[in-house]
Order: sequence, then structure tokens, then C-alpha cells
Amino acid sequence: MNDVIATTTRARRNAVRGRGGRLRLMARLGVRMMFHDRFKLVGTLLGVVFAVVLVNQQMGVLFALLDKNTMFVDHAGADVWILPPQTETLQGGAPIALSTLSLARTTAGAEWAEPLAFGTATVRRPDGGNEPVSLVGTRLPRLAGGPWNVVAGDPRDLAEPDVVFFEDSQRTKLGGMNLRSVREMSGRRVVAGGFTWGLSPFAPPYAFSEHDTARDILGIATDQTSFVLVGAREGVSPERLRDALAARLPDLRVVTARDFSDGIVAYLLAEQLGISFGTSTTFAVIVGFVIVALSMFSAVVDNVREFGTLKAMGCTTWNLASLLWVQSLLYAFLGTTFGLFLVTRMAEGMRSPQLSLVLPTWMWLGSYVGMAILCVLASTLALVRVRNVEPGMVFR
Repeated sequence: MNDVIATTTRARRNAVRGRGGRLRLMARLGVRMMFHDRFKLVGTLLGVVFAVVLVNQQMGVLFALLDKNTMFVDHAGADVWILPPQTETLQGGAPIALSTLSLARTTAGAEWAEPLAFGTATVRRPDGGNEPVSLVGTRLPRLAGGPWNVVAGDPRDLAEPDVVFFEDSQRTKLGGMNLRSVREMSGRRVVAGGFTWGLSPFAPPYAFSEHDTARDILGIATDQTSFVLVGAREGVSPERLRDALAARLPDLRVVTARDFSDGIVAYLLAEQLGISFGTSTTFAVIVGFVIVALSMFSAVVDNVREFGTLKAMGCTTWNLASLLWVQSLLYAFLGTTFGLFLVTRMAEGMRSPQLSLVLPTWMWLGSYVGMAILCVLASTLALVRVRNVEPGMVFR
């Protein structure tokens, strides 16, 4: 530390006595003090890296799960959804009358309307076991609701009797399934006509068949369906079409695709995912804060006489505060950069059809801002100790 003080003394003799010159002086001194104690430097950075990695990993998984559970609504191609009452998420429930389809098609502003059957079915494996799937029944030729991300087969083949498209990543679980493989689905013989990729929500993976086939497998009556998808005419907003449909269908829930997707996110955060991911994220932030705060406080205690020397040389408490803030910002920048590097490597390593980290750009920027705030707040603990340092202690 003596070489740091000597450097400070020489710098003070040549430094500009204005506020800007004093700030630059404190910044240079803060950096030299950081790298003087390598062990505390590494320990503090590890605390920041831990917080950045855990927070981003948890948030990346959370966004991936939310994306998995809204992707069907986002890719269905509909502007408005007609749902059974009290429907919060995309799941099979009480069916609605197929006559709803005719009302939707004759509503002002509607370009088209299609039924969608939806529910859980079981696929019997050759070894006798069963695997659940979320069966989607769509109607040709529009195929509103899927399938998409098709990696094998032609969706138009769904017009053939008993043809079903399965999720490619589930082929092994379904007993080594290949194109034209025959399986039993909820008591009915079906044929694998194609495969999709990455369509695995926070539930059984999606499988697709023609609407009437799915309705038969799911046990839905011929005069009923699960949902009705509606497309708006050119120049008609989804909100305007929603209001027109809601006026004609007061007993059903009518929502835009955007509102339905946002509602699914809100429901999952409130009922299933929010508490678990929020707890782990909060834990990471607290651990990072404690490590940075204790490391900076320990550095001040170890060099308390040097801080007293700086005060005796004319440095004010605010000058020393700027020194600590520069250190905290540098800790935040270095730790966040390395932490995000590790997160990207993790994202590449765990990418799969079932789950992959979703890391939006704003979360990267938020990591730098958030960790800067955390580290600056952590430095306030050390600032309390600096304020109590007496310049006269260096003469004792």
C-alpha cells in the first residue's frame, strides 16, 4: 500500500486542483488499490459473477418456459380466439358449440374462422407403456393452429385418415417412431405422417391431426369443438373484431391473440413459476450483494491507516466515496462481462428441443445496470467505515 500512497502524493503535487482533477486522481488510486490485493479482487469478482450467472440462468430458463407456453398462440395465425368461459391457459376443457363457427364467420370484420380441437391423449408404445401428448386438431386447407417447424412429412398429408404429426424429439420415448410407424392413440390406430421440432410446452408435447380425427380421439361430440380461431379482414384491427364477436357471443370468452398470450404469461407467473424463479433470483442478488459489500468493507478495514493518510493529505469523505464508487463500478463491469460470457456458454451447451435459454438483449443491458447499482449500494457499507476514519490516527 505504501507504493500506492507514494504514487498518490506525486499525483497530488501535479494534479489539477479542480473537481475534475480530484475525481480522476481518486479513480486512478481506486484502480491501483483494487489490483494491489489480488485475493480480495478475485473474491469480489467471483461474488459478482455468481450473481450474474445465477440471475441470468434463472431468467433465461423462465423466459424459455414462458415462450414454450405461448408459442402455440403466437404461431396459430389467428387474430382472435373464442374460448370457453374461465379459460386461462391453452388446455382442454369444456367444449363449445360448433355453431359458434357460423356466428364467427358472419361477424362484421371477420375474414375467416376455423375450429380447433385440443386435449390430452396417450400414445401406447410397442413395449406397452404410454406417453401423453397434447393433441391438436386442425382443419385443412388453412391449417390454422399448426403444425409448424415441420422437419419431415407434408402437413397436407393430415387429410389422410388417421395421420398424426408428432414431435421429433420424442421419437425415442414413443418407441423408436419413424415415418409411417403405427401406434395406438387413446384406443385408436394412428400413423406417423410427419414430425415437428421444438414444440414441447410446459406440458406434454404437441401432436397434430385433422380436426375430425382429433375430435374422435379426444371424445369431443361432432357438434362441438375446443376453440374457434378467427382472422380479421384487412384494415380491421383485432380489438375491433374482438368487440364485434364478444357482442354476439356473450357467454364465451373472446380475446385477441396478444391478450391471450399475455394472459398465459401472467397466469403462469402468478400460479406456477413466479415464486420459484423469483426466490432463486433474489437469493443470487442477495449473495452477490453480501460478498461485494463484505469484500469492500474488509479492504477498507485492512487499509484504514492509508485512508487516514489520504484524509490527512486533504481528501474529503466525498473524495474517498468517489474512490469506492469507481471500484464498485469496475467490479460490476468486469464481473458482469465474465458472468455473461459464462451464461452464453451455458446456453449453447444446454440448447435442446425441450429447453434452451432465452436471453433477450435488454436482459444483457439490464445485467450491467443492475450489477452497477448493486455494487454501488454494497460500497455504502465500506463508506460508513471511511467516514469514521480520523486523519490524526496516522500520527499515533
